[in-house]
Amino acid sequence: MRDLARVAVAGCLGLAIIASYATFRIWEQGQRDEQRPADAIVVMGAAQYDGRPSPIFAARLEHAVALYHAGLAPRLIVTGGKAIGDRTTEAASAKAYAIARGVPAEAILTEDRSRTTLESIRAVGDILRGNDLETAVFVSDRPHMLRVLRMAADDGITAWGSPTRTSPIETDPPAWMDATLHELGALAQYFLVAGEP
Repeated sequence: MRDLARVAVAGCLGLAIIASYATFRIWEQGQRDEQRPADAIVVMGAAQYDGRPSPIFAARLEHAVALYHAGLAPRLIVTGGKAIGDRTTEAASAKAYAIARGVPAEAILTEDRSRTTLESIRAVGDILRGNDLETAVFVSDRPHMLRVLRMAADDGITAWGSPTRTSPIETDPPAWMDATLHELGALAQYFLVAGEP
């Protein structure tokens, strides 16, 4: 029993160390704004309400549109499918939002089938390769950036992150903590079974 207890304690300590390091990496990547000239700016989808982006999604879109108008890339890729009962997709609401803010429709590419980050990244990779685009700046919330960039790298995309700093979670510590815990679980699942919740 004593040996089992020691193994259990060692296992718990090991998990705590891994979780602490992963939390640090999530925070560290979220602090970096790696914006630079690229072939495309990619906005990771989030909830929309009957064609109106949620506050979290709108913050991502505002940042991406600002990067586009700054001349960072000639193409904007918007992502996200629809949940059961939705009348439109995240990508369609994002495209309308960007057009209303001066992004030409012909500059926007859409990925409108995904329901998870991994599905979005894989579809974006196909879009990039299908349009002879090689590099992308990804926009999302700060806690999300580490997972987005890891998945993009695994898909062969040359990617950098430029997180929005105006997301509602920035001023909501419980929401920030919840997002970080979600990322820890999603990263663990991705690394262990090449999938995600």
